[in-house]
Amino acid sequence: MLEVGASGSIVKAAQGDPVRQSQYSRQIKELEDFFRVKLMEREGKGMRLTANGRELARLSRFFLLGLSNFQRGCLAEDQTFRIGASPTFIRHFLAPVITTSLARTRNRYALEAAANDEIERRLHDLTLDFGIMTSVGLSRPLQTKSIGKSKLVLMVPRRLCSNKAAASKAFCEKSLPLALAENEFNPSAFPAFKDYELRLVCDSFLTARAALEEQTLATVLPDFLAPPKESFWQIPISGSPVLPFQLAWNPRLLRLNPLIARTRDFLAESLKT
Repeated sequence: MLEVGASGSIVKAAQGDPVRQSQYSRQIKELEDFFRVKLMEREGKGMRLTANGRELARLSRFFLLGLSNFQRGCLAEDQTFRIGASPTFIRHFLAPVITTSLARTRNRYALEAAANDEIERRLHDLTLDFGIMTSVGLSRPLQTKSIGKSKLVLMVPRRLCSNKAAASKAFCEKSLPLALAENEFNPSAFPAFKDYELRLVCDSFLTARAALEEQTLATVLPDFLAPPKESFWQIPISGSPVLPFQLAWNPRLLRLNPLIARTRDFLAESLKT
């Protein structure tokens, strides 16, 4: 059931093997008969978990992870920690910290690029051990620890505007051609960007920075990504928006794996921005 739910179809989960397809279908039917609820439903040509199926999957992952951690503890195996974060945070902070630490530990890490909503969902599902979030007020039981923040700045190529005042006026009039990394920055949270018609929507600040280098679009970047001011105007944004960084985890993991607390403390200290 977990494999079918993750892949979206029995065929994909069974990797085209007709014998396994039959086994998966039978096992899911046996589970539904046992619990007397529908666990999966059709969606187009595939399948997805129902609300009851998602809850059973969450409980199953929790206990399977506990058994896996118990086995690794008995065998004294090294562990793999899965961390989700934005592409920008991985590139500038997470990857350097993890790479440096590998000389001092035999643990392994899997760094996965994901948006805030996906990270939150996967922390609940226990398919991530940690997440670096830029949103606050996560749903229970997730816990967070602040690791810093970055000021957001509007960068305007000097080729577009002759001076800073002209750039600021164009932005206020919403006539400035703008690119934004909507997966890492939510413009609707700031009045200055309300009803702003974007010319380019980017998947990350890294992509927005690359677009800025072409000198045809302005963009919003965290200050650590801001290019040299010789070729760009830096325009203040009303409300002085900041990008908060928080380390997030599911406390249920602490009961399953004592090493999680040690790794959490290491990340919280090493990733302070």
